[in-house]
Amino acid sequence: MLLQRTLLACCLSMTFSTFAAPAGDLPLMPWPQSVVQPSGGGAYALTPQLTLHISGDHLEGAESRWRARIARQTGWPLLPASASSDHPSIQVQIAQAVDPIPQPDSDESYHLLVNSDGVLLKANTRFGAMRGMETVLQLIENTEKGTEIPYVTIDDKPRFPWRGVLIDSARHFLPIETVKRQIDGIAAARMNVFHWHLTDDQGWRFASSHYPQLQEKASDGLYYTQQQMRDVVRYATQRGVRVVPEIDLPGHASAIAVAMPELMSAPGPYQMERGWGVFKPLLDPSNDAVFRFIDTLMGEVTAIFPDPYIHIGGDEVDPSQWNDSTRIQQFMRDHGLKDSHALQAWFNQRVEKILAAHQRRMIGWDEVYHPDLPKSILIQSWQGQDALGTVAKNDFRGILSTGFYLDQPQTAAYHYRNEPWPQGLNGADQVQAGEQTQSWQFTMPRLKGSALKGSFTLIEGKNGWRGFIDFSGKARRMVSDIRWLSPTQLTFSVDTWMGPFQPMVTLTQDKLTGYMLVGNVRYPTEGSKLAQVPTGIAPSLPTPQQLQNNLIGGEAALWAENVNSRVIDTRLWPRAFVVAERLWSAKDVTDSDNMYQRLSAVDRWGTISVGLQQHQQAEVQMMRLANSSDITPLRILAEVLEPAQYYTRQHLKFQAGHYDYFEPLNRLADVLPAESNAVRLLDKQVDRVIANRADHAAAHAIRQQLQRWQNNSDAVMPLILGSYQLKPLQQQVQQVAELSRMGLDLVNALERNQAYGAGEVAQMHTQLDAAAQVQDETVLALVRPLEKLLRSFK
Repeated sequence: MLLQRTLLACCLSMTFSTFAAPAGDLPLMPWPQSVVQPSGGGAYALTPQLTLHISGDHLEGAESRWRARIARQTGWPLLPASASSDHPSIQVQIAQAVDPIPQPDSDESYHLLVNSDGVLLKANTRFGAMRGMETVLQLIENTEKGTEIPYVTIDDKPRFPWRGVLIDSARHFLPIETVKRQIDGIAAARMNVFHWHLTDDQGWRFASSHYPQLQEKASDGLYYTQQQMRDVVRYATQRGVRVVPEIDLPGHASAIAVAMPELMSAPGPYQMERGWGVFKPLLDPSNDAVFRFIDTLMGEVTAIFPDPYIHIGGDEVDPSQWNDSTRIQQFMRDHGLKDSHALQAWFNQRVEKILAAHQRRMIGWDEVYHPDLPKSILIQSWQGQDALGTVAKNDFRGILSTGFYLDQPQTAAYHYRNEPWPQGLNGADQVQAGEQTQSWQFTMPRLKGSALKGSFTLIEGKNGWRGFIDFSGKARRMVSDIRWLSPTQLTFSVDTWMGPFQPMVTLTQDKLTGYMLVGNVRYPTEGSKLAQVPTGIAPSLPTPQQLQNNLIGGEAALWAENVNSRVIDTRLWPRAFVVAERLWSAKDVTDSDNMYQRLSAVDRWGTISVGLQQHQQAEVQMMRLANSSDITPLRILAEVLEPAQYYTRQHLKFQAGHYDYFEPLNRLADVLPAESNAVRLLDKQVDRVIANRADHAAAHAIRQQLQRWQNNSDAVMPLILGSYQLKPLQQQVQQVAELSRMGLDLVNALERNQAYGAGEVAQMHTQLDAAAQVQDETVLALVRPLEKLLRSFK
């Protein structure tokens, strides 16, 4: 039975508050701004004779698409639409016809009423009708009584106007049908921007009629024709989704260098780039031919993509070619440009004028930001809320991608907590009279790149412990959940640009040892005590008005080093719905447990109604790996595994010399969900039994799950040994059986109030530590709840 939570209703003409009551249990994601269900409940019954009528605007193909999706959800063979009924089952009323090309300020509000008369969806424009119809489709449920839509009144509009998904077709080419399916998902999640990354070092995917050598020499024959790109724009437009193309300038230009070396800052010849990373080729700002090339190219781009914005990239410019060129250095002196950042700003000013001449506005990554550029540009931030805060404080507009990188496997809860607006410290980092402090510096080596350095400070006050962390070069942030596991062993949590960050460190005298848990991966760390509290960097906080006016949304990012057409849905869905909710719903819709419940429903709905293939792609990969269509044992093993989070997988490939295009995405890790839902639920049962040892229901649930995983080991081992690609998981299969047995013993001992000796506890910790190591780019998630169980024995 659906719980009946209510929100205060408001009409379409009102401005919705940033805050609303918590989300309820209807299977909706994103959660609407206002939801009211009648106290008596009730539902409108649908039948195979349902009728759908749209008035007020012509939505090309919408009626047939929506009817087809209802047919998929119900299993009914709906007859073709007939003449309009006087009392249609679903009535869509659009107040005014508008240009079908979606714009950044398109009105997406809608009002939905479901009662005994049927379904009435009202919207000011086609875009609100499209968003509202996704809500209607999510509400259709096959219950024990039949197919129904619960009685409800919904008034809704998005919190942020820019809600997008970046998809990288440059590093791994994506077929058109794959691209279109992701657009279906974007629209279903009530997002409205498809950011199409079309060029990069590893490939040029935009077919140019003026410069055909680009696709002929720098795409391996994998590119989109102009007609195909127009078709994608039309397809997206029909679903109310903008298409923002990205053409990388002046860096990430290795593909341009292969085809047109005369435009580069250093002489060629160049070869196709097969590796991943940041590379040296840069366009030459001192060469007027570069700007003629850009002008001509942008004429082609704007003829295909009608959106007012064009993304120029602008990130990760390695200035080596500029610094090594005597010609460019003289050019900089002649123009009073003191460094490479100033030169890039000068370049961007030229590009911005070219775009303006084509009636387009510039969007670029953080590095594009410069006070000399016009405030019409938009900054997309991969550097985080502080960088975005600085942009907003200087009255430039920006959108957030940090914390929404879906190519990184991260928990849905981490993305869900990622508030786009910068958060202040509210004085919590200030030490008050009578409070005691201790500060520790740490160094955490990474698998690629420089070590992570920083410090954290713990403050003991009358209300307990609080603390903050200072990463080198980053703004100070408060930490949470400070716990002393022993007089010398400490843990706390903080969300970072890397993901959830949880130290597990021992502090003895002046020495820090232990590890940092980054996502689900342990990184050894060491450090020492500081003599005094360090000086930190304060968060960059715009005024409320600047926030409201200048931070206009965000985008999930799906970079393609570890993504191709065979696994893309497993990386993007259903987690993109979580990002969509953070950008659409009220700021205080933050209950993670509720979110996970609705995410499970939308995962099923997205597969059935939208046609997303996250489950199909995982099944196919598992069948190939298992050499069998009976993959049940492999599925059960996969329940306790997670892909190594953060950039750990990429960095492991780099260390092995496989960080390139030729590394096949054919491991089990490539189709594992970003987090184990089964282990997450087990962890909640562990919390229950620790809180109340007499909670026999929770103990029984834990035992059932552990026995299932333990018993699976014998069944899955032949599949593991029979496939060279699965053999690296052999040790983990054995560890699953051993840890399941350990967990059963711990639960039984907890229920009996049985104690363990120090030697036994230490031995179990050693066993868990060994099982926590990354194996074949996966992590055994079962370690986490068992560690929690073991620590409860004091």
